[in-house]
Amino acid sequence: MDLLGSLAGASSAPTEVQCSRKGCRAPAAFQILWNNPKIHTPERRKIWLACTEHREWLETYLKERLLYKETLPMGEGATQ
Repeated sequence: MDLLGSLAGASSAPTEVQCSRKGCRAPAAFQILWNNPKIHTPERRKIWLACTEHREWLETYLKERLLYKETLPMGEGATQ
C-alpha cells in the first residue's frame, strides 16, 4: 500500500467545509466569528462554521459566554 501516495492524492482533492457542531457533517453555510478576550487580541477573530440547522445553536453558545462577534454567509468576509 502506498500510504504517502494516498495522502498526496487526498490533499489535492477539493474539500467541502463542514459544520463545526459536534457530529454534524452537513455543508457549512455560515461563518460564525468569535473572540475570547481573555486570550485573544481585540481584532483577532476565530471562526466556527455552521450549517443552517446548527447556526442558531452555535451563536447562542457563544453569546452566552460573551464570545460572539458576528455571523457571515460562507464566501463573505473572513474565511478559514
